[in-house]
Amino acid sequence: MMYPQLHFTGQVWRPPYEANSQLLQITSGCTWHKCKFCSLYHGTPFRMSPLSEVEEDLKVIRQWQPRARRVYLTGANPFALSYNKLMDVALLLRKYLTHMVSFGMFARVTDIKSKSVEELKNLRHMKLDSINIGIETAHDETLDRMNKGYHASDILEQLSKLDEAGIRYNVFYLNGLGGRGKGEESAVATAHVLNQLHPCIINIVSLTIFPESQLFNEVLDGTYEEEPEIERLMEMRTLIDRLSIKVNLLGHHISNTVPITGALPNDKVTLLREFDNAIAKFPEEELKTYRHRIWHL
Repeated sequence: MMYPQLHFTGQVWRPPYEANSQLLQITSGCTWHKCKFCSLYHGTPFRMSPLSEVEEDLKVIRQWQPRARRVYLTGANPFALSYNKLMDVALLLRKYLTHMVSFGMFARVTDIKSKSVEELKNLRHMKLDSINIGIETAHDETLDRMNKGYHASDILEQLSKLDEAGIRYNVFYLNGLGGRGKGEESAVATAHVLNQLHPCIINIVSLTIFPESQLFNEVLDGTYEEEPEIERLMEMRTLIDRLSIKVNLLGHHISNTVPITGALPNDKVTLLREFDNAIAKFPEEELKTYRHRIWHL
């Protein structure tokens, strides 16, 4: 018996909390492809799925998962699509999945800029209830160094629009991105920006450099020096200590030498103690050995 196939191409990623969501490809690859540290979508050019292809996939999903309640749109940043195209996708979702209560996707900070608050509210009305955004850091020097294409002021301006529109968002913080000697600055700058916003979850990932990234070559030629592991733990301690908002922390990614989860402000004292104990207990070389054994994220 031949089973129908969905149109998935290239790398497919989703956050851990979307494990029960129905996946639907809207884009593949990334519109930016310039971040020096990134190897997640290596070799996959950006492609937008034609609406006809999306509709074909929805017909298959309706056949096999007719009561799907949550849909996650895949691709590095499907939110790069124009407002009108996103509305077209939302209409198709409502047409074929009548039990759907919400959908979400990844976005770059810059993807939000082209949408007005009124348009964001309309998308929220169409059941877009959450977006995952890799801000990485709010330290401008590091954002420039890594060619992210935006600054801390953009993070604040664009995510504030999501707050106003009532769209929940989760951010990704890339621990260690600044390199040796920049951890404290990155943590302080990021906490300062996030304290003015209302993220639901801060996902914590620790920089792990792979050969497919541009940054790998900069490590080899000595123009970039990785942040030591103990400095990374101190960076995370500073970030958590400086955060004054109510937010969930999700830091049990394989890249984190000290995995943590918790909710601020209630768990702050416990989390800070965990980092203090780890800093006192683990030697640098042991933590480095762990990172060198990570071959894929």
